[in-house]
Amino acid sequence: MDIVIGIILGFAAWVLVRCVLAGFYTVDQNQRAVKTVFGRAQRVGNLTTLNDPIAEALRDDERERYCFPQVRVIGPGGPYFKWPWEKVYKVSVATETANMAFDPQSPHANQDGTVLEAVTKDQLNTGLSGQIRFQASEKNLYAYLFGVTNPIAHVMGYFVSVLRERIATFEAPGKSEADAASDAVSVEGISINDLRKNLRDLNEHMDQECQCSQARYGIRLDASLITGIDPPSEVESALAAINTAHNQVSSDISLATAAADQRIVESRRAVEIETLKAEAEVEPLRRLAAELGELKRNGGEAAMNAYLRNAKLALYVQANRVITEVRP
Repeated sequence: MDIVIGIILGFAAWVLVRCVLAGFYTVDQNQRAVKTVFGRAQRVGNLTTLNDPIAEALRDDERERYCFPQVRVIGPGGPYFKWPWEKVYKVSVATETANMAFDPQSPHANQDGTVLEAVTKDQLNTGLSGQIRFQASEKNLYAYLFGVTNPIAHVMGYFVSVLRERIATFEAPGKSEADAASDAVSVEGISINDLRKNLRDLNEHMDQECQCSQARYGIRLDASLITGIDPPSEVESALAAINTAHNQVSSDISLATAAADQRIVESRRAVEIETLKAEAEVEPLRRLAAELGELKRNGGEAAMNAYLRNAKLALYVQANRVITEVRP
């Protein structure tokens, strides 16, 4: 009898510890949790990721493929309680940083995860370095936990494929092919120069293209920071020489343009000065003509003859010799 009572008490103690005390749990501030009941995640009605704004970045042919159910997310706090047939999956939603060349499935790839290789449109194999920031998406924890086997590997592979496609087709923004062909100071066939000058546009393009990562893999790419684009060492010196020549030509053209602009400004100024001198000489004559016209209207022919006589007298005083016409 004592053995039976002991078994009963032991079983009761096991049930108390296993079902009651071990059923309490907490969620940290940088964590979110999802609870499953008999292996099925608790869902929010019939809502899916297609009902959330994160699905707006998906193409039409991707919407059916990446249709995940929305699950009930347990926020930070506690203690919470779960039954033995329930299981809690905790996910860190803190922002993480990784080298853009990091391969989760092969850590020694891409020069031990330090440099990512890509080919430019002029067939130049170049090395890219930088970082990306990402975090688990609270709006699509189902894809992060259950929909994708290794979400980090998927999102890194997607980022690398988009980046390599962009590098292979990159052209400087705001400049058509016709403008590039007619530009005397452009360096043709060297797209790495355009890439280096437009790192900001490249980063913004990557951020825009990777907005669908939340709906795809349950990971939100916070930012991409491409900091270095370096060609192979064997062509670095040749590229530096080309860039030096390009800079010299650009400098010479700038100096010639500045000199020509200065000459044009000086010529315009000289024309203005001569024009003002001519106007200054003509203005007294215009005023004299106006006064003579007013004198003729008011005094008549006699007044004009008197004025002419007085003017001639002043000239006679200044003249050394006078030649007059003798009328018959």
